[in-house]
Amino acid sequence: MTTRSNFDRQLEALHLDLVQMGGMVQKAIEEGIRALMERDGDLADRVVAGDKAIDDMEQQIERTCLRLLMHQQPVARDFRSVFAALKMITDLERIADQAADIANLSHRFTGQKLIGMVGHVPAMERVAREMVESSISAFVRQDLAAAQDTIRRDDEMDALFGRVKDELIELLRSGAAGEAADQAIDVLMVAKYMERIGDHAVNVCEWVEYLVTGVHQSEELNEER
Repeated sequence: MTTRSNFDRQLEALHLDLVQMGGMVQKAIEEGIRALMERDGDLADRVVAGDKAIDDMEQQIERTCLRLLMHQQPVARDFRSVFAALKMITDLERIADQAADIANLSHRFTGQKLIGMVGHVPAMERVAREMVESSISAFVRQDLAAAQDTIRRDDEMDALFGRVKDELIELLRSGAAGEAADQAIDVLMVAKYMERIGDHAVNVCEWVEYLVTGVHQSEELNEER
């Protein structure tokens, strides 16, 4: 087997691992929110426990990337692909951490009747999962247009977060919050975690831009300054 074909084979295996890690992260997001909406403490605990498997997957991919960099002597575009993958798994791991944080927070909702603000959370969960899935797909396919489409979806996530925040402010201003105030603040925290997950998906897409163009968003900002 030639050096090039061996590198391509290992790079394909790396992409499969990234897709697998992405699937694990998407499942953590979905189950973390489901644990909250259904007040399912056992499911919440499983999401938290599952974070260890995602951490292990991150370390496995990191080792693969380092082996490729050290032993395969990649050309410029190959180097960008492996380097971007290293950056990407950091964002995926942080997304998993935030899903685990949501699962932990969901224990505070046990035995409570959910307030109206919670109604925005499933929509945020759907957008977050779709952004994560499309960002990983864009990376594997090196699809710049798909990455840019995903970045634009962050506006949708920000708008949903804004609604949650505005409803909390209105609830507190009305003086009718009562016992619901604590839950409303917890819902805001969940919404903030979801908004951060969207930001991490955007980060992945910016590494797709770097992979395809050789320029990262931070470099463009530095040039403007």
